[in-house]
Amino acid sequence: MGQLEDIQDRVDSDGVEFIYAMFVEMHGKPCAKLVPVEALDGLMADGAGFAGFAAGPIGQDPSSPDMLAIPDPASYTQLPWQPNVAAMQCDPTVDGEPWPFAPRVILRRALDELGQRNLVFKTGVEAEYSLVERDDDGTIRVADRRDIEPLPCYDARGLSRMLPHLSEVSKSLNAMGWGNYANDHEDANGQYEQNWHYADAMTTADRLILFRLMIHTLAERNGRYATFMPKPFADKTGNGLHTHLSLWSADEDEPLFAGNGDADDPNGLGLTEMAYQFAAGLIAHAPALTAIICPIVNSYKRMGVGAPTSGATWAPAYAAFGGNNRTQMIRVPEPDRLEVRLGDGSANPYLMFTALLGCGLDGIDRGLDPGEPNTANLFALSAEEVGARGIASLPLTLLHAAEQLATDEVLGKALGMTADGPYRDYFVKVKRDEFMAHHHEVTQSEVNQYLTLF
Repeated sequence: MGQLEDIQDRVDSDGVEFIYAMFVEMHGKPCAKLVPVEALDGLMADGAGFAGFAAGPIGQDPSSPDMLAIPDPASYTQLPWQPNVAAMQCDPTVDGEPWPFAPRVILRRALDELGQRNLVFKTGVEAEYSLVERDDDGTIRVADRRDIEPLPCYDARGLSRMLPHLSEVSKSLNAMGWGNYANDHEDANGQYEQNWHYADAMTTADRLILFRLMIHTLAERNGRYATFMPKPFADKTGNGLHTHLSLWSADEDEPLFAGNGDADDPNGLGLTEMAYQFAAGLIAHAPALTAIICPIVNSYKRMGVGAPTSGATWAPAYAAFGGNNRTQMIRVPEPDRLEVRLGDGSANPYLMFTALLGCGLDGIDRGLDPGEPNTANLFALSAEEVGARGIASLPLTLLHAAEQLATDEVLGKALGMTADGPYRDYFVKVKRDEFMAHHHEVTQSEVNQYLTLF
């Protein structure tokens, strides 16, 4: 049975009337056309046409030819929260060729190259978000007005009050076959996390885009806003996107990060040499990597060592590797994978996974060593003490991170080439401009501090 016939059978069986033909631009914004199933033949044969410049930063200007988004049948997903609609993620093309500015195309190329090594990249994410309400003056507040505890993490009462929302999300995750296994109130007031099982990196990235769309949609139906913004409140814990990752063999589907016990692992964490080398690659490129996985100005208000009033800070400030220690950039929660705690809710998953993979493979190719695992509470040490241990600080702003990325050749290669040069250079330009646009704004805090000071 061909792809068209297979999708047509699924559409008929599911009672679907419309297809979201979806792609994302650099920021990860979900872009789509709503295609009636009566036009399914044309969609599958030719794709959906877009004026790419209108979507956001995706390497086009008003003079560019149309971008045709070609659906990936493997991504077909009926949407339980609007069951007459299914979504298919698309790979944008221009003039019949994969468009090298499209994040999904960038990840696909990286995974195809990984396959030539007989390797598969598997990932899972912890997607934190906040539910808020917005007042007429534009300010936001926590949607659950009873959620005022100073330490609200895991509060069963908070879960109970939001049970209608959380249970609808959970049921939808399971209806899509993702395997929801936990739902919790996170460390900030109004903050939640809902987890599903890991998969290959492309599947996880596709699912995260749909997850964000679902959360936004369900929040709007209840008169709320959902946000994955890294730091929506100055005094509360920010929204992270902790990523669990490992490499597997393509032919045998065997995990390659899980060791055979302490005898083969001098650090006692249960990892293979490959896993340690992958971690070392992440550490070596951490300053540049930060620009990709903490990609907006607001990201750098989440990072650091100062604890918010709502609890602890869970965002790393240093490029460090440890065991089951949440103050590190890289944590080892179980002896079969690495957890990268640096990324935040604004990260584009396709670019994030591409960058993580490129850095990790460089560590493997060069046989890098991350050193002994750090077991200290890095949040309790001074910057001088951390530096004395040979641990590097992470960039302080988006501009600092973008400047690091601009000269990182490994990430330049990992993100691929465009007709105008490395995609890395395009990304850096967009982010420099983004930083300067915010930097030129005069904020209320500046007025408060400086208006009458001089």
